[in-house]
Amino acid sequence: MDGSRAGERLVIGTLERYGVWLRSTVVCLCGALGVVSADRAEIVPAMSLLVPALLACGVRLYALRRPLPAALLWTLDAAVLVLTGLSQPVLGGDGADVMVEAIVDISVITSQHEWGTRPAAGAALAVLGIAVCALGDVLSSPTHSPELIPLVRMVVEVGLSRGAYLMVRARARAADRAAAARAASRREAEVAAARRAAEREYLATLHDTASATLLMVSQGDGRDWSWLPPRARQDLEALSAVPGFETGNVDLAALLDCVPEGEGQARVQLKTHIDGPLVIPSGPGLAMFNGVREAVTNVARHAGVREAELRAWTEEDGTVVVELSDAGRGFDPESVPARRRGISGSIIGRMHAVSGSASVTSHPDTGTLVQWRWQGRAQAPQAGDGAQMTGIQRPPRAQAQHTAVVRLIRGQLLYGAQLAALLISLVSQFTVSLRQLMAYQDVYRPAWAQTAAFVCLAAVAVNGAAYLLRGRQIPSRVRWWSLGAVLTVSATGAFTLPPERLAGPEDWVFGLVGWHALFLLADLRVGVFAAFLGAHVGLNATAVFLSGAPAAVESAAMGISVCGFQLSVGVLLTHLLHGTAPAAGTAAAQEEELRTRERIHEDMQRDHKERYRTLMATTVPLLVGLGHGVLSPHDEDVRLRCGVEAARMRRLFAEGDAVLDPLLNEVRACVEVAEHQGVTVSLAVRGRPGEVPVEVRRELVDPVAVILGRTRSTARVTVVWTPRAVRVSVIGEDCTDGPGTPEATDAKVSVARTTRGRSVWVEADWKRPDRRPGELSRHE
Repeated sequence: MDGSRAGERLVIGTLERYGVWLRSTVVCLCGALGVVSADRAEIVPAMSLLVPALLACGVRLYALRRPLPAALLWTLDAAVLVLTGLSQPVLGGDGADVMVEAIVDISVITSQHEWGTRPAAGAALAVLGIAVCALGDVLSSPTHSPELIPLVRMVVEVGLSRGAYLMVRARARAADRAAAARAASRREAEVAAARRAAEREYLATLHDTASATLLMVSQGDGRDWSWLPPRARQDLEALSAVPGFETGNVDLAALLDCVPEGEGQARVQLKTHIDGPLVIPSGPGLAMFNGVREAVTNVARHAGVREAELRAWTEEDGTVVVELSDAGRGFDPESVPARRRGISGSIIGRMHAVSGSASVTSHPDTGTLVQWRWQGRAQAPQAGDGAQMTGIQRPPRAQAQHTAVVRLIRGQLLYGAQLAALLISLVSQFTVSLRQLMAYQDVYRPAWAQTAAFVCLAAVAVNGAAYLLRGRQIPSRVRWWSLGAVLTVSATGAFTLPPERLAGPEDWVFGLVGWHALFLLADLRVGVFAAFLGAHVGLNATAVFLSGAPAAVESAAMGISVCGFQLSVGVLLTHLLHGTAPAAGTAAAQEEELRTRERIHEDMQRDHKERYRTLMATTVPLLVGLGHGVLSPHDEDVRLRCGVEAARMRRLFAEGDAVLDPLLNEVRACVEVAEHQGVTVSLAVRGRPGEVPVEVRRELVDPVAVILGRTRSTARVTVVWTPRAVRVSVIGEDCTDGPGTPEATDAKVSVARTTRGRSVWVEADWKRPDRRPGELSRHE
């Protein structure tokens, strides 16, 4: 699946920035403490090494904003390790060992984040850091071999750092995949809705333009046809216009001033009362304008009057209202068949497509009132929605969908962070901490308390793992009981170890409990985790102060190398959940918006080409001939051809109606056109209706449209349903043969034609596909 990787990209970028900033901060603080604790004679040599290391960190920070070559960045990171490692023998003493170890330790850990996408570079820096640390020990104490325990611990920490990085990245990828799957589903729904809306607008435009023009030509003679050529050319422009994306707003008041009133005897004088300007999005504005234009045409055709009143205003809540009223003969809106598209498609359907509303109020002999309403505030676009297509609004739940994506990404990142903290807790406890506990049993007072604390902490980790590995959240009650147990372990470690040994090699508790607290408190604000670390450090500080003031080195080691790092991880987690996740959701939404717009644009272009290709065969040549005077509306054959095309269009309009029998509905649409032309049509139906594919219905009904369109007196249409076939036949009396008479065009539908004088009989037959063994039809 070609899904967005916004979450993964942002997580990788966040971890890289976190690594650079944390490493730079530790170099600055530990370097400063090392220089302060050094002898006067050691300050200048130490500064000559630490200042270039700080400059390298500064360049690395600069590279976060202005990318530099990867080779240069790796060289800078390696330089920091080498320079700080060489400063250890220059500074000398236990303080130097602590400071350098803290810098190298943090550097090799963060290098796994900084170089997460290049694991070989991160591994090389880890090897270099371990080698520098060993070299520093050798140069500081030439008579002693390097201490293996810090080096082993460093190897474990590098592995844990890389594992944690991979876990968080994997959850980000999982979030991206899940978000992409949801987005793809929404995209298909939005594309389908957009295509349906475009289809409705296309049919409404066809109804208002070419269909109306051809129907008028087919119905009359002896008129003043001076209006016809420019009208036919305008219809051609409307049909050939490619649908696109409208942006910005329109002044509805200016549009309504341009509503055409008609020509000659069909002219309707409009009395307008418009409180302008009425600035609204282009989609609703054009829907209202086109609806008013169709309503004015209906007044000219059906109302029996030549005056109408047009009003428009904005209500207090921001709703834009347009009304068109006339004092004509009126009608019963409930009696209008669903196949008639003037009201249902051109007026009401257009407004529904833009999340507005339209209503028609009328009674016989009391006139007609048509009202359009659009609520501006409810349709205000959400942030980042971008441009919208004509007549198509983004769903009002777009913001809820964006929130759901953010919640999904945040949940996956939280789960990954909890798993990473749990991994660090378990591995650290059962490797380094367990070795410390076993090696220094004679130091603890009493030893059984430390052993019990170890078991208690292991139980907390196993209990948390039981929930997390099953994909469940740790219940609140379990969380706080576990946190209380972790604090008890912290107190036990602080008060059962000699104060001078706290935060030293014998203290397995101090650097471990923070990781247990992190996976318990990961979903809360960092302040809660900071409060726990404060309580943890406070317990140890209390034990130290009860036996005398601690040394500066001990305080630095306690605060910077352990709790400071754990707190920074908590800050990072908070940023991932509350900063990166919303940013990733926004980025994913923007990418998905672009994909959706591209899909809609491509599909609408393709749909438009297909529709226009269909019209090119018959409708377009007629409009071209009428528009350029090549075809005359006084010619009987031209009027017959126009009648055929008008019937075909009415069948097309009826194709999308939600009715029980679509085939009969489309036949009746053709019959109505013929009856408007003065033809007497009888319709007979035999058998029980069944399902017929839309492409087959087109082939079955097209002969009816053609024969009825070329008939001037009487016709008879018969629809016969049998379990094995469907037959539609039409007999036209006084039927003129000519262009448009149907032939067999589809292998699925056979068309037979017989002519006897002025009578033409055509039958279209479709045989149902053979059923599979055991399959029942709806007739059985």
